[in-house]
Amino acid sequence: MENDTAIDDAQIEVTVIGSLDQIEAAEWDACACPEGAEGRPIDPFTTYRFLQALERSGSVGEGSGWTPRHILARQGGKLIGVMPCYAKGHSQGEYIFDFNWAHAYENAGGAYYPKLQAAVPFTPATGRRFLTAVGHDEQAVGALVQGAVQLAAQNELSSLHITFCTEAEALAGAAMGLLHRTGQQFHWFNDGYVDFDGFLGALSSRKRKNIRKERRTAQDFGGTIHAFTGDQILPEHWDAFWAFYQDTGMRKWGSPYLTRAFFDIAQDTLRDDILLVMCERDGHWVAGALNFIGRDTLYGRYWGCMEDHPCLHFEVCYYQAIDYAIAHGMHRVEAGAQGPHKLARGYLPTAVHSLHWIGDPGFRDAVARFVEAERDAVDEEIEVMTAYGPFRKGKGEDDG
Repeated sequence: MENDTAIDDAQIEVTVIGSLDQIEAAEWDACACPEGAEGRPIDPFTTYRFLQALERSGSVGEGSGWTPRHILARQGGKLIGVMPCYAKGHSQGEYIFDFNWAHAYENAGGAYYPKLQAAVPFTPATGRRFLTAVGHDEQAVGALVQGAVQLAAQNELSSLHITFCTEAEALAGAAMGLLHRTGQQFHWFNDGYVDFDGFLGALSSRKRKNIRKERRTAQDFGGTIHAFTGDQILPEHWDAFWAFYQDTGMRKWGSPYLTRAFFDIAQDTLRDDILLVMCERDGHWVAGALNFIGRDTLYGRYWGCMEDHPCLHFEVCYYQAIDYAIAHGMHRVEAGAQGPHKLARGYLPTAVHSLHWIGDPGFRDAVARFVEAERDAVDEEIEVMTAYGPFRKGKGEDDG
């Protein structure tokens, strides 16, 4: 694949780099998380430190099917926009699925792979994908989209996919001619709760009683639940969590996406971005969940265990996350991909967004019809599931 492309739009030059080592951290982050200069970034996943940890650990790169092709936009020598991009040799680790698109394209005689993916690898968390310097939003977004499409077209790639972008980005991309696709996740929202009991008070009597029962059952597993962040996280915790992660990864995906080296790098450069919930029993770590901390959102990412205990998964992944979010005044918990069982635990169905460019006109028309029908179905499903959610419907309901 060619590494460079360029456009002449108000003297904006768009180039492509094959590694974050080719750009300084401060320059990347001035676009990726300018709000981080005054505190915690809105989300940590597009920061230089996170994306570089993926590259330096070998979690992406040669042999992974994720080849970095990051897009940079400069005006007058100043970097005004960046987009984390990868040439993909498969559709794994994306969580917005296009396997059926690939099968249809290849059955018609085309080569769907490689394709171009603007995303954070292995991370189904909503965040900005058009990363722009302050004051350059409109022109930088246009340059990044045009550059990405041109890069895909020049290299005769079947398609470009911008996944888990924000809704505002999805609407802007659709206005520029990209296909807008929606999906669904389950997120918990903080309605100004003072504590966990305040959250329970908003639920129906039956759901409230069930959650209390689950928490008692989980906390009686015979050990202690710890929540670690920053310097509280020690190398021994990563040794244990790597075993949990391997077990889950091999059962879900066949092999883990992240390498062991990623967690070593995380200890050095990412531990302030992490909440690690660990379960200890008889002096041994037996289960844990990895969360990433944003400015107002907690992102649940991985869970694993070496022992099975009733309801421990719900406690460690969902209820501990809610506890942390309430205690730290956070607005939302994103609990990762899939999982309708989250609805009964206070996590509501929420739309997630992606954008797509298809090179072949006939195939593009077919995909456009599909995503339009899919959007209608997703909207209807969200409406129905929200109506059947766990929250009280009115003041007259039994308080239990």
